[in-house]
Amino acid sequence: MTMEAGVIAAFKMGLVGGQRAMTPLAAVAIGIARGELPARDGLSKLLGQPLVAAGTLALAIGEMAGDKQKTAPDRIVPIGLAARFLTSAIAGAMLVPKRERWWGAALAGTTAVVAAYPGWRLRMAALHRHGQTPTGFAEDIAVLTSAAGIVRGRAAEA
Repeated sequence: MTMEAGVIAAFKMGLVGGQRAMTPLAAVAIGIARGELPARDGLSKLLGQPLVAAGTLALAIGEMAGDKQKTAPDRIVPIGLAARFLTSAIAGAMLVPKRERWWGAALAGTTAVVAAYPGWRLRMAALHRHGQTPTGFAEDIAVLTSAAGIVRGRAAEA
């Protein structure tokens, strides 16, 4: 794992996290569980446990389902931003070399919080024209393909 590629992957995963809080954590956990990303230490080994990976996937699916509801809170509420920061920071830490973990975490977490705002604005603009469910599904597709591509890119390098 090179630092430069890891930093780029952490930044991209932060962009994903700005749109869906649980997807970065689920993508990384599944990548570790499948052996696509290395299980280097306690945290990565924990994330790679099948039950943990399945749990993060279930939470990501639940978030995506909840996002289609009219009662779903905006992603820019404080608790939503905190969740985005935390899950993206953990994912970012798993995408960089171990010695750069804090840098990957800070970059991914901060990027997620910043990216939440333009993502929210774009969604609100599209929502008025196309509706909540169609815009949510379009966003889900972009988020899922991006997260999977980031993990696969790191797996090819590892």
